[in-house]
Amino acid sequence: MYDFPPGLYTDVRVEKVFETKIDFLQEDLKECRIREHEAAFIRVFDGKRWYYTSTTDPGRIQEEIDALAALAGTTGARGTVAGHPVVEKFPVSTGEYLQFTAGKSIASIPKEEKIRLLTDYFPVLSGVPPVKLWRAFYRDKREQKEFYSSKGSRLIFDIQHTGLVFGFELARGKKRFSESFQKTGSYFSELQGEKENLENFLMQCTEFLNHARPVKPGKYTVVLAPLPAGIFAHESFGHKSEADFMMGDENAMKEWAIGKKVGAEILSIVDDGSRPGTGYVPFDDEGTPAQATYLVRNGILTGRLHSVATAAALGEEPTGNARAVGFPYEPIVRMTTTFILPGNKSKEELIGEVKEGILVERVQHGSGLSAFTMAPSLAYRIKNGKIADPLNISVITGDVFTTLAEIDGLSDRLELFSFVLGGCGKMEQFPLPVGFGGPYVRVRNLVVQ
Repeated sequence: MYDFPPGLYTDVRVEKVFETKIDFLQEDLKECRIREHEAAFIRVFDGKRWYYTSTTDPGRIQEEIDALAALAGTTGARGTVAGHPVVEKFPVSTGEYLQFTAGKSIASIPKEEKIRLLTDYFPVLSGVPPVKLWRAFYRDKREQKEFYSSKGSRLIFDIQHTGLVFGFELARGKKRFSESFQKTGSYFSELQGEKENLENFLMQCTEFLNHARPVKPGKYTVVLAPLPAGIFAHESFGHKSEADFMMGDENAMKEWAIGKKVGAEILSIVDDGSRPGTGYVPFDDEGTPAQATYLVRNGILTGRLHSVATAAALGEEPTGNARAVGFPYEPIVRMTTTFILPGNKSKEELIGEVKEGILVERVQHGSGLSAFTMAPSLAYRIKNGKIADPLNISVITGDVFTTLAEIDGLSDRLELFSFVLGGCGKMEQFPLPVGFGGPYVRVRNLVVQ
């Protein structure tokens, strides 16, 4: 398809994107936008340096390849890529893997139907007196990607996700509480029929607003529901598993040595781009197929996330985690869907064994590398094995490795979550769609304030 210059490694990533953005402030339509574009990212490697460019004119791709090749030729390195360890690591991926075409594509759904989907939920929100302000969002995106390389890759695949989000603020007197409800899927039809779930969640939030009391600060056994468990796995462990984090850092390599015990024996953490959801990436942006990468298996560090370059530098294999947020950017090491594997206890058993503790159902945000912080939204006291009164908690903190070692129970069901607003940020590339999740996770001795 393209004339690749001899003596160099070259690859081309073409992106064809359709996306919809619809925003309401209560019943006032603030934005309704459909955008389509086709663009490409091109790069050349001469054995010493990478040369990059991007273009919004696919007709100029060959011209851009030739310009990069000419630039690479000025370094005197051309002809050295044969047998180069980075080039050797690139897979050769071929084939067409299109799932979201014709009637399955979100591009086939009229704009008016997408607006109607949102507005059908408005009576539910306006019918709850404590809800003083609400916003409604609809998002969808379909990406068709083509990847071609001088090693012989000829690859076409697509990715699609869609979702709706309702953010709301509740008030009673001086008390305020904010939360959101969302539903995501790969197909438009998956967003329908959620009125009862929205009503039930609004009822739960109203009860929390009316009855929540401040927590008594201290150390507690904490049960993390699948959503906060997934956020913990992503923020506190997943980022440190990205191999570029430790490139050239001897201390990080020592701390993150394969075979090191990093957590309780029951703990296993996986990153897997083949899982459906916003973290679904059948091939990464270097043409490497998705795979399940065990970061931790039975408490032992067993793997890390790689691009081709980091895999070559560390003598390991690419894992399908070289991702770019869009066509202007080079692929860097990023997570896909990161989750804690389930255990063998039921949720009821896990909570029933706690005499005095806390259940965290949802969080506002979480962050951390060596230490982590988590700001709970919905949290409840556990008293004698039963879920009791709701609690206002400012923050839960802990040392990552200490916390991983203090995990003493996992429920037997895995739940995965997708998000259509925001995403993961790294360097200047934000927001990147990812997924995460886990079972219910019980942790001893967390600091709660």
